[in-house]
Amino acid sequence: MRGMAMASEVQSQISKRNAIAFAGNMSVHGTSGGGAASAVLRHQLEPYSSIEFMASAGLRSLIGVQTSRQLSLHSTATMGIAMSLKDGSINLSNSWSRQLSATLGGNIQLDLGPESSIAVGWQKEEEKMSAAGQIKIGTSAFGASAHYSRRFSAKSHGRISGKVGSTALEIEVGGGRKISQFSMVRMLYSVGIRGIFWKIELHRGGQKLIVPILISRHLDAVIATGAFVIPTSLYFLLKVFVVKPYFLKREKQKALENMDKTSAQVREARAAAEKAQQLLQNVANRKRSKQLETGGLVISKGLYGSRKALKGMDEAGEAKDELASQIIDVMVPLNFLVNDSGQLKLHEGVKKSGIMGFCDPCPGEPKQLHVEYTYRGERYKVVVDDYEELQIPQAMHRI
Repeated sequence: MRGMAMASEVQSQISKRNAIAFAGNMSVHGTSGGGAASAVLRHQLEPYSSIEFMASAGLRSLIGVQTSRQLSLHSTATMGIAMSLKDGSINLSNSWSRQLSATLGGNIQLDLGPESSIAVGWQKEEEKMSAAGQIKIGTSAFGASAHYSRRFSAKSHGRISGKVGSTALEIEVGGGRKISQFSMVRMLYSVGIRGIFWKIELHRGGQKLIVPILISRHLDAVIATGAFVIPTSLYFLLKVFVVKPYFLKREKQKALENMDKTSAQVREARAAAEKAQQLLQNVANRKRSKQLETGGLVISKGLYGSRKALKGMDEAGEAKDELASQIIDVMVPLNFLVNDSGQLKLHEGVKKSGIMGFCDPCPGEPKQLHVEYTYRGERYKVVVDDYEELQIPQAMHRI
């Protein structure tokens, strides 16, 4: 290990219009190192503009002020001035950003000072991926950088990034995993003109710890391949044969314990739901017959319960005993809720276990509603989450 880097930031809203932030960073490489601390006071002048006062001490001691204003619904401009406490030099900065589409944004930044430069960048953010790139040309250096991240699940992601220019040539590949609500760990493989590195990063809130591990200062193909393949293979082997089976076993054990604790409660709820369905049966049958005559909305299948149980039922074609206990048939109450116009709507934000004829067959588990229906001779299918809106019929549900 040749070095280490740390960064930390704390923000606080001190009043309705004022916020303050403190940040610090430190890095050590070999026998040299350095750090910096900064403070920023932000004041909201009006809904569309703000001003920030900043001060920094350490490697880059400076004081400055910058103001931002929203020019339009999709455009923002920022202008700032900073003075170095080390040599008294002045730096002016201007940046413009614009939202080009719902998922794409762009920005231009101009810096005038001892190291003047202009930079053009873009950012794209979607549900499963994010990407960004920048080209920067200055009086003393030029370069380009880009990164791409892909979310594999709610907890894990992969990342690839690269830099090229007059002072850098580097590519990084790696991934990260969320280990708690506020913490994430990431491991990266880096190869470039500085050598071959592993980087271990720990992020928690506004704090970041980076530990770079030098593998080789020379670009050797064998070492570079081994440094990438060995840890990647170990990770996937551990994930497939150790970590994933362990967590699956633990989740199954917790589910069984939860079922044992709530079995009496579920039996009572099922009995109450069955009685409610018996009361709804006659009216539901009349509505169903009327809709059949007119080619309207007829619910042919309705299941409510554990998301995992419904998914397992779809894959197996039928529900096993242990899965069936986490699902309740709700075809009768759904047919009862169809209105005279041949429509059915369950509002967003309402827990479906509270609907008459429904119950909670698996307390504590995430639940879904699986509905199959016919409309004008066509078959449809839709699955919605517990608090999600259901509105049928819709053409997008056609099988």
